[in-house]
Amino acid sequence: MGQAFGCYQVDQSNVAIKEHFGKFSDVLEPGCHCLPWCLGYQIAGGLSLRVQQLDVRCETKTKVSAASFPSPTLFHGADNVFVTVVASVQYRAVAEKASDAFYRLTNTREQIQSYVFDVIRASVPKLELDSVFEQKNDIAKAVEEELEKAMSTYGFEIVQTLIVDIEPDVNVKRAMNEINAAARLRLAANEKAEAEKILQIKKAEGEAESKYLSGLGIARQRQAIVDGLRDSVLAFSENVPGTTAKDVMDMVLVTQYFDTMKEIGASSKSSSVFIPHGPGAVKDIAVQIRDGLLQASASQTN
Repeated sequence: MGQAFGCYQVDQSNVAIKEHFGKFSDVLEPGCHCLPWCLGYQIAGGLSLRVQQLDVRCETKTKVSAASFPSPTLFHGADNVFVTVVASVQYRAVAEKASDAFYRLTNTREQIQSYVFDVIRASVPKLELDSVFEQKNDIAKAVEEELEKAMSTYGFEIVQTLIVDIEPDVNVKRAMNEINAAARLRLAANEKAEAEKILQIKKAEGEAESKYLSGLGIARQRQAIVDGLRDSVLAFSENVPGTTAKDVMDMVLVTQYFDTMKEIGASSKSSSVFIPHGPGAVKDIAVQIRDGLLQASASQTN
């Protein structure tokens, strides 16, 4: 804005308040205007139409539930704790109501700040601390509605209201951090235990499957041995007249005995020991096995 030789310039996005002998006369829009000061005309002041921002820090109290701080070692204090709510109010003067905006308010920023304090201190104490974070948009809307209703009569428009920050008390913030850390550690421990459980289950299933397959292999091996012995006994009896199945089995046992001794002697790390040791022990073993089978058969018959 500038004035020279009775002419007055109003910059863009601004208006000027024109008075005639101290009384409001007109609102001058951007451009050059003739202002005959000798006739009692003067400029009382200017008003910006740009959007302005006011950050308001309001300290108030809120409630803390027992569920939020289950451990008394994490937080010592009353049910009410203090938080600092930072609200950002964006506003501008309305060109059509420029005279009201200029004359009716002495300090616009203090007026807006008073309304913000009133709404925040009336709504936040009703909420718990966790709810304050969750419902900050509702708090911002309540502040905006109250400001819009109050400031519109003074020629101002509330463009937007935001709750940009919520700062709990230092002790509360530290307790919240400890609770969050404990919850994460508990979750990690549960996940680790679940993973170990799955590993143990899979290991047990693998061992069971391995033992099952091993049992099948042993059963098939024994069946093959029995089939081989039967074929050997039959073939030997046919080729050597006068021999009995007992003679053939004794000879097979002696043969297996010498094969076993050969394998034990070939291995340097073998720890097997036969007691008593000697070829005659094979006959004793054969007699014991045969007597046991006969006794079992007799018991089943009786």
